Amino acid sequence: MAEFLQLVFSGLTVGAVYALVALGFTLVYNASDVINFAQGDFVMIGGMGTVFLMAAGVALPFAVLIAVVAAVLVGLLLHRLAIEPARGASPVALIMITIGASIFIKGVAQIVFDKQFHSLPAFSGTDPIAIGGATILPQSFWVIGGMLALVFGLWLFLERTLIGKAVLATAANRLAARLVGINVTVVLALAFGLSAAIGAVGGVLVTPITLTRYDVGTLFALKGFAAAMVGGMGNPIGAVVGGLLIGLMEAFGAGYLSSTYKDAVAFVAILVVLLVMPQGLFGRRSVERV
Repeated sequence: MAEFLQLVFSGLTVGAVYALVALGFTLVYNASDVINFAQGDFVMIGGMGTVFLMAAGVALPFAVLIAVVAAVLVGLLLHRLAIEPARGASPVALIMITIGASIFIKGVAQIVFDKQFHSLPAFSGTDPIAIGGATILPQSFWVIGGMLALVFGLWLFLERTLIGKAVLATAANRLAARLVGINVTVVLALAFGLSAAIGAVGGVLVTPITLTRYDVGTLFALKGFAAAMVGGMGNPIGAVVGGLLIGLMEAFGAGYLSSTYKDAVAFVAILVVLLVMPQGLFGRRSVERV
């Protein structure tokens, strides 16, 4: 039982970060129909930016704030310089643009930062907490709690503010939103900025546990995409559930099979979903009339 609980704690911790990345995918996809494979790089910017700012003597809260703002600026530039000029391009072309942007961000990160692994000090100590014979790090509570807080905050923003309702309207029907006076371009930029902020916060929260480097975004993007697919691309609740499921599947696969196959779990999950349930767990079946 203790081993089972240990794997659950581990899976929920890393799964919470996958859920945040998947949430970023969902937010951008709903607003613009773009699958942004640079989403994982926002996680890297949050983690690496905070590490290097703290090394320069900046206090943790200010370092986190600056790193998140930097990620938001990168997200806005991605929309303005790469996505907006390609408006009307095919989905495959847009995916290639985001992959190219991800490669560019990694190249710049190598110059601005370095190629070494880095970590952050835990926010509230490193002594593990015993629960049911298993142990969990205090930082895991920060990760899981931060994910829940971000999800709740995003829900409040979308459901309780005019700007959030504009985002929902744009996601539902871009042409209709434009006709009623919504500045769709600004809304799309906002979606990219929000997704960048969510990813960056996830990077800050998880770095004390998993370390960070200039290229960690690739794996986070792939696993976040897998989580979004499992939950149903475009469904925020599905993104969260999918992220937690991917994290749990990884943990149990590593614990009961072999850690060698841990990173393959997400890709197996994508294949299973595409074959058995292409719309995902919470996705809607699409009907096209001809």
